Amino acid sequence: MHRRLLPIALLTIAATSTPVFAEPAVVVTDQVRAELLAHSPDGIQPGKPMWLALRLTHQPQWHTYWKNPGDSGLPTTLTWTLPPNVTAGEIEWPTPKPLPVGPLVNFGYDGVLMLPVPLKVAEGFNAESLDVKLHAEWLVCKDVCIPESGDFALQVPSRAATAAHGADFAAAKASAPVPLETAQATADLQDGALAVRVAGLPVAWQGKALTFMPETAGVIDNAAKPAAQWKDAVWEARVALSPQRSESPPRMPVVLVADGAAAGVQVNMAINGTWPALASAVGAAETAAAPAALAPPQAPAPASDLGLAAAVLLALVGGALLNLMPCVFPILSLKVLGFATHAQDRRALLTGGLAYTVGVVASFVGLAGVLIALRAGGEQLGWGFQLQSPVFVAVLAALFTLIGLNLAGVFAFGSVLPSSWAAARARHPLVDSALTGVLAVAVASPCTAPFMGASLGLAATLPPVQALTIFGAIGAGMALPYLLASAWPPIARALPRPGVWMSHFKSLMAFPMFATVVWLVWVLGQQVGIDGAAALLGTLVALAFAAWALGSPALGRRARVGFGALSVALLGAALLWALPTLRHDAVAAAGAPAADARWQPWSPLRVQEALAQGRPVFVDFTAAWCVTCQYNKRTVLADPEVLAALDAKRVLMLRADWTRRDAAITAELARLGRNGVPVYALYSPGTTGPRLLSEILSVREVRDSVGALP
Repeated sequence: MHRRLLPIALLTIAATSTPVFAEPAVVVTDQVRAELLAHSPDGIQPGKPMWLALRLTHQPQWHTYWKNPGDSGLPTTLTWTLPPNVTAGEIEWPTPKPLPVGPLVNFGYDGVLMLPVPLKVAEGFNAESLDVKLHAEWLVCKDVCIPESGDFALQVPSRAATAAHGADFAAAKASAPVPLETAQATADLQDGALAVRVAGLPVAWQGKALTFMPETAGVIDNAAKPAAQWKDAVWEARVALSPQRSESPPRMPVVLVADGAAAGVQVNMAINGTWPALASAVGAAETAAAPAALAPPQAPAPASDLGLAAAVLLALVGGALLNLMPCVFPILSLKVLGFATHAQDRRALLTGGLAYTVGVVASFVGLAGVLIALRAGGEQLGWGFQLQSPVFVAVLAALFTLIGLNLAGVFAFGSVLPSSWAAARARHPLVDSALTGVLAVAVASPCTAPFMGASLGLAATLPPVQALTIFGAIGAGMALPYLLASAWPPIARALPRPGVWMSHFKSLMAFPMFATVVWLVWVLGQQVGIDGAAALLGTLVALAFAAWALGSPALGRRARVGFGALSVALLGAALLWALPTLRHDAVAAAGAPAADARWQPWSPLRVQEALAQGRPVFVDFTAAWCVTCQYNKRTVLADPEVLAALDAKRVLMLRADWTRRDAAITAELARLGRNGVPVYALYSPGTTGPRLLSEILSVREVRDSVGALP
């Protein structure tokens, strides 16, 4: 039975994805309508003007970002695929506007945005049409930020003019800042600020307030209002430098906009004087000068810094440690049962170990292949994504219920399966060992063991073959302890000979299966609410009744027919009750788990606001289906010493809940070089990035890390 339910469970992974609606040149999300446009008034000819543009139509109150996004955010990026003899230029950005968010100021756009790009057509292009492909990525924000992307295709005829969107391109050109070559712009470095002087600005602007927006990010304090004045025709201002400054440019292009102006001007400002040390350099110097006992621990190297060989080695070690994770314990109980059954047959023990290894490695590689394919299709997914699907969780709960009932003796698979299937199962016991490996991966994959995090983060950035190599190494590491044990004779000799004790031991092993069902029902309750959990429990009761009615050896033929018909009807009714609670809209309606008084929901904006106020931040990237996450949450993160240390340093405690699919959390994990949970990030003001703690926390590690904060 479980041999046939497992493929069904794995197939639900792909079936529960929610694709974004897309046309060849249009991508629509709940926040943005993105469309690829073309404009070639003279056809496509060498030396003639040709333009492409991505038009973003934002929903009310949503916005995207400029090339310098300001204090937070990311600029929109365009990656073109064009035929030979055709090249794309840079985005000609429209004039942005300041977007104040609390104590921060960003630069970006709302409403309708055109991002035009000029094309250069060289001699030798003579195709009948121009085939354009574009991959675009943008970050759209309101109260939360959502990374989105789209793939666009457009076929533009070469001989005919394409001028349907001429007014849109003309408006985009009019909204772009005008380079003011005759302007004289300089800035002197004075006491942590830029003393700016700009001469040669438009006469109509003189006497008006100007907005100062540098094209180089990480230089000025965007939220600090410049002290500005006009002296005759010269605009002077004192612009504060950012406390977290990361750039020291000798020249800096700046966009200036007068109040009421539809477009700005661009000036190239020369900067005189010696830049003060960067914030990151100051922090490094302070750390080096501090006593070793007080120096804050350094963040682990990003996953991209790992070589493939090192990543494979870490994956192998992490896979072996995965056997110590609580989520794997029920599967290990099945392996112990199989080990005891074949303890006196060394050949069967070894072949069973090899089959289990094949099942584990093949499942890791197969699951990784599905993940890579879905990510290539635009899905924002990470490791353990299958348990973000309520349907998969429900199928897994049903499977563990059946296994537990079988171990407890409620029913026998031989009584349910056709006799030919039962005989084939007896002739091929290695299939059971391999399927146990598949089941182990289905349950263990949501967990991230020590040493696995960096390898998973790197795998997400590598070509498919190299990525699958890393996932295969994780599977090999997970299977390695059992494989070595099955090949080591002293272990087999240490076990008692088969006897009555094995029947009792088999019944005992049913209880870890039922404990796993309790966990899975709780996970589903976190995803779809109490009604969904109750519906699943009702379905599991009906399933248990059907298993007993159809497979109990104690029932006669007539009783089995009567009870079997009743059980099938009850199971069908339970499924009709349960399935609507697992739909996507039901999951969305369930909402996010409520935050407690101490932990608040995570968002990138909350992190940036706290750091701008000089307050440290601790982020717990977690999920209900991650057993390691829940263990850390209820032990270390609830420890009075840890909470007292966090309170003493006024640390803002945020929880990023990944129980349901969340593209923003997926993107942030990728930025941290990780691809699964748990991840624990400790941010300190004035540093370039967070310190990542280990996957299995200890009170001492958290307390010491927090104690080292300034």
